This record gives sequence, structure tokens and C-alpha cells, in this order.
Amino acid sequence: MQKVFTRPAALKDIPTHYCPGCTHGIVHRLVAEAIDELDIFDRTIGVAPVGCSVFAYNYFDCDMYQASHGRAPAVATGVKRVLPDRVVFTYQGDGDLAAIGTGEIVHAAARGEKFTVIFINNAIYAMTGGQMAPTTLLGQKTTTTPGGRDKDINGFPVKMPEMLSVLDGTAYVARVSVHNPANVVRAKKAIKRAFQVQMAGLGFSMVEVLSACPTNWGLPPVQALQWLGENMIPYYPLGEFKVPAEVG
Repeated sequence: MQKVFTRPAALKDIPTHYCPGCTHGIVHRLVAEAIDELDIFDRTIGVAPVGCSVFAYNYFDCDMYQASHGRAPAVATGVKRVLPDRVVFTYQGDGDLAAIGTGEIVHAAARGEKFTVIFINNAIYAMTGGQMAPTTLLGQKTTTTPGGRDKDINGFPVKMPEMLSVLDGTAYVARVSVHNPANVVRAKKAIKRAFQVQMAGLGFSMVEVLSACPTNWGLPPVQALQWLGENMIPYYPLGEFKVPAEVG
């Protein structure tokens, strides 16, 4: 019987620790498919920081580093500068990238570091118990905002692609989602394009992926995907915020 759908070679054939309905697994697959299709497996190096993605090094079959919380861009900078012929990516959550790692990501982008960031935004601190994240929506209830996020107390949610796209060192920035099949297809195209930007040596590239967290949102998986589409996308519009002409 002919196989028409198989596991990407860049992804190990093992169970993951992610909660039922979590969309990290979808994004892992998209990254692995991009690596396979670009034929860069033998020269790809990933960096996994602290958060739900801390065990990403167990799932991707390429060389991987683990970084301290928020410091994946610093580790990736060192790897890429020492081994400029490698394709380097970080895989970071919103608490990691947009909170403790804000300085790291902003300055990596400003310097035009030639690596790729896969940024998972599920609007909450997931691994540590569901606290408010920089990306938590206004009115969204978390363990640290039981009455909902209040702009006068907690400020506004942070829009990372919009922030980083204005920096001269940034070459490619996009925001995608994986809440339905059509958007999964678009997400893969953006991730693949981000790697191509890096391979062309054009500068810093990042793809933000809107992702569901049924466990900490307190929703069944299907309803979590619906909640993402109805609540996150209106505040976090999808699209490409900066595209270099060379790969446009």
C-alpha cells in the first residue's frame, strides 16, 4: 500500500508530553516538514528554552541545545556566529520570549542575527500553572488575573511581530495560526519562508504562531480552537509584517 502521509524525518517517532489538544505538536510537525523539504536536516541546530517546549530536544532529530529561561536568542547568536553555515532556530513560548526574554529577542533582532525564531503564543503561562503572560488578552482570566486582565493594572497585551518589524535588523516577521487546516497550511509556508530568509543571509526572521492551550484555558480542545479564532485573531491579526524583496 502506498503511503501518502508519513512522519517527517526530522521528527522522532516518540510520544510527546504535551496535553491533549495542545497545538505544539502541530507546530513541531510543520518545522520538521520545512527542514525536510529544504534538505537542511544535517546542518540544522535548534535551541529549546524553559517552558512547555523545554523538551523539544527530545522530539526534533537534529542537533539541539537547551537554553536558560528567555536566553535562547543569546545561545542561538553564539551558535550561528561560530557556525555560520548552520541553519539555527529557537522554539520559544510567550512567557519565555515576551517576558523574561524580551531584551534578548529585541536586541537579537536589532543586531540582525541570522537565525530563525518560532514563537508560540498561547496567551498564558502554561507549564507553570496558568499565570498571566505578556500576551494574555484583556479580560482573559488566569490564575494571577482571576477577574480578567485589566489594562489599568496589567497593561496591554504585547504584539511582538509589530514591535520587531520596525527594527532594521529584522528581515522577515509573520504571525500565523494553527486553529484550522487552512491556517496550518499558511503557517507552514511562513515557517519555510523564515528558514529561506536565514539561508539567504538576509537577517533575523521570526514566525509567531497563535496556539491553543485547552488545559489552562479550561476548555475542551475543539472549543479552545474556536476560542482562539474568535478572540485571539481579532487582537493579533495574521499576516506577514515584513518580507525582504529577495524572497518575496
